[in-house]
Amino acid sequence: MKNIKLNKVLTVEAGKRQSKPCVRGMRIAYQDIIGWLESGMSVENILNDYPELNQRDISACIELAEDKESTDIIPENKDNNGQSVKKPA
Repeated sequence: MKNIKLNKVLTVEAGKRQSKPCVRGMRIAYQDIIGWLESGMSVENILNDYPELNQRDISACIELAEDKESTDIIPENKDNNGQSVKKPA
């Protein structure tokens, strides 16, 4: 897998955080931020706890989460080694 830039903030880097989208190359995954928000943390609390983040980072994570919710994504079938496999007909 090569590195992928999802937008100006979120990137996917092979081997980093199990290749999950992360904020600006840091080891903070977008799912971390969404999880904190869903657990009740305010944006202000997140920014205070993680001063390396900024409002634009949080907004980019929220936008990606909203995009994922609004899109029907059919997951690929993968074998135990993470290789794509065809569904039986």
